[in-house]
Amino acid sequence: MTFIKEILTELENLAPLPYQEDYDNAGLLVGSPDTEVTGILFTLDITEAIVEEAIRRQCNLIIAHHPIIFKGLKKLNGKNYVERTVIKAIKNDIALYATHTNLDHVTGGVNWQIAKRLGLRNIKVLAPKKQILTKLAFFCPVENTQEVLNALFEAGAGEIGDYRNCSFRTEGLGTFLPGDAANPAIGSRGQLETVKEHRVEVMLPSHLEARVLQTLRRAHPYEEVAYYMSALENEDQEVGAGAIGELSEPMDAAAFLSHLKGQMDASIVKHTEPLNKPIRHVAVCGGAGSFLLRNAISAGADVFVTADYKYHEFFDAEGRIMICDIGHYESEVFTKNLLHDYISGKFSNFALCLSEISTNPVRYFS
Repeated sequence: MTFIKEILTELENLAPLPYQEDYDNAGLLVGSPDTEVTGILFTLDITEAIVEEAIRRQCNLIIAHHPIIFKGLKKLNGKNYVERTVIKAIKNDIALYATHTNLDHVTGGVNWQIAKRLGLRNIKVLAPKKQILTKLAFFCPVENTQEVLNALFEAGAGEIGDYRNCSFRTEGLGTFLPGDAANPAIGSRGQLETVKEHRVEVMLPSHLEARVLQTLRRAHPYEEVAYYMSALENEDQEVGAGAIGELSEPMDAAAFLSHLKGQMDASIVKHTEPLNKPIRHVAVCGGAGSFLLRNAISAGADVFVTADYKYHEFFDAEGRIMICDIGHYESEVFTKNLLHDYISGKFSNFALCLSEISTNPVRYFS
């Protein structure tokens, strides 16, 4: 027996909700986390047809990339497709979950998958996020330091890029005088104690502060733990918008455009004038990514692959980069496969279904 909350835990390990943009609405949109899962349908968008497909395939949880509820809903009268879709889901006890810009922002997420489909190597975040890291400093008896650190590492602290169990410590003398109501692990009430201690520092994602602090208090031998947390301005190189990598071999513009169209199953590719040089470095952003053009140029990209470019925005290339617009749906439709594959590696006791319906509202005439 598996409950929706267990699925959500795994999804949010992959793409923590605090990594979504302020304007976004990722998370559980409809339904109770305490509901038992009978089946999951994975899709890019949630529409009435998708809910009907979930009913037909006996799935009571739909996991999508795009939130069906994006702007505030003040009424549910069925006057538009959003209201009708939500009403249909509620009537049929189908939960709706979206993992949107938080999935865009993690390594292994949407942009990483585009890069891999294009055969890019040495993939990095294009625009790393700031203000999502915290430094924890605490003081601990020397003989207990490693035990406490092991617990903190298990809770998610001490990860820097591809490195785990990262910490720094210095040794010194700590002093304390237990009061009459204290219950000291070392020393006695009313007697000044001097103890060899380590000052220990670890970094952690800011959204894990409560968990790590709870772990510190549980694992630390002292009744009162001396610690402080500091917000960091450091960029987190593992979290952010877009991605950039390099082709294994340079391509000319015609070969790259053909490669891009085929790998992304795009009907058309709208692009600016090709540069008079081979293409090697490629920046990508699933969905509407024009806000990352300067980042792509600064990172030395020859091409920027994204979607939803407006006419006048194409002029911003200014001969420094080739912009390629492959369409919003085309840039992200494979996200349902990404989520399906991830969850199928965690659960196998109920149906996991890829939606068979194209939710692309755009049609092409040729």
